[in-house]
Parts: sequence; structure tokens; C-alpha cells
Amino acid sequence: MADAVVLLSGGLDSATVLAIAREEGLTCHALTFDYGQRHRVELEAARRVAASLGVADHRIVPLALGWMGGSALTDPAIAVPKTPGEGIPVTYVPARNTVFLSIALGWAEVLGARHLYLGVNAVDYSGYPDCRPEYLEAFERLANLATRAGVEGRPLRLHAPLLHMTKADIIARGALLGVDFSLTLSCYDPDGEGRACGGCDSCRLRAHGFAEAGRPDPTCYR
Repeated sequence: MADAVVLLSGGLDSATVLAIAREEGLTCHALTFDYGQRHRVELEAARRVAASLGVADHRIVPLALGWMGGSALTDPAIAVPKTPGEGIPVTYVPARNTVFLSIALGWAEVLGARHLYLGVNAVDYSGYPDCRPEYLEAFERLANLATRAGVEGRPLRLHAPLLHMTKADIIARGALLGVDFSLTLSCYDPDGEGRACGGCDSCRLRAHGFAEAGRPDPTCYR
């Protein structure tokens, strides 16, 4: 059975991606980052999801990104917006996916895994530049140029199975695969008890997705 490294944030997208990778017969190694995010309760959500879906290994890696600032997700001085805006939102974390994927790539080489999975989406998403198809294609090229595995003819594949799906489609697919969405957390600004704010961009996309999918939203809102 082939191995895969799956980036797992604890949100509904990454939970669905983990379920997809398992359905495809891969042995999944889940990777979560404690990067100084203000919504740290998502780390517990990641633990719950990994335990529920079953993984060969789940690593939560400390990786401080908050020192550089520049994002409402890591800098308490920047408010998480509660109304839609234009352009790239302040919840974008500079170079986050590139940093995360680079570490996942290193772990994949050590494991002998040839598959990387992540839950980015280019339909119902917040406009982040590192969620676009051209970015993913470029990173896969880099991965195979910069690694021993790629140079020795064992190319790595970067999978983003949700890329062209709506949030409703993602929820329907996850439900079909047995994902318990009540274990997940999407909110960028939850309270200390893990209750979602209901107003941030991620909460709005999640609520709209459940409504469009015709399924009850299990989110605990404050």
C-alpha cells in the first residue's frame, strides 16, 4: 500500500481530503502545524479528525510564524474581518502553504511517500494566491526538481482533490465518505470554548455550503 502525507488543519476541507486519500487506498500520515494561529482550538479539531478517520501517524509540528505578523490569523493587532472585502484578505498568512508543503515534502521523502494531499479550493474560497491551480502545478514541479526522489525517477504527486468543487460539493463528498463534520472547526475567530463566531469569511462559506448541500450545520456558534 502506498503512503501519503496529508495536511490536516482540522477544518472540513482537510478532513474530507483525508477521507478521500484513505478511500483511494493510501496509508495516510497526517501533518498539522501549530504556527501561532489565534484559533488554536483547531489543533484539537485536527486531533479529533485524525482519530476518527484513522491515520498511520499524526504529527503536530510547532512552527512559529506569528513573529512576522502580516495576518489577522497570527497577529492579535489585526482584527478578523466580519464582512466581505475585496482583494486578498487580511486572513491570508504570508507564504503559509509554501512553508507547509515544503515540510510535508521533506517528511514524504523520509517516509518514501510519493503523494502529498491538501485541501485547497479555488471555487468557494477567500482569494488566497496559494490556493490557485497554477500555484499547485508550480509547486509540484519544484518538488520534483528539488528532491532526491524526483531526481532519481520517483516523482512526487501533489493532490488537491477539492480544487474545483464548491463547498456544498465538498460537504456532500465528505458525508458520503463518513466524515463527522461536528468534529471539525472552520472559524478564524472562535472563543476559548471553540464556539464559532459565525461572521468571519470561513464561517460564512461553511454555513452557506451546508445550506446549499441541504444538510444540517453541526457547528456550535457562540
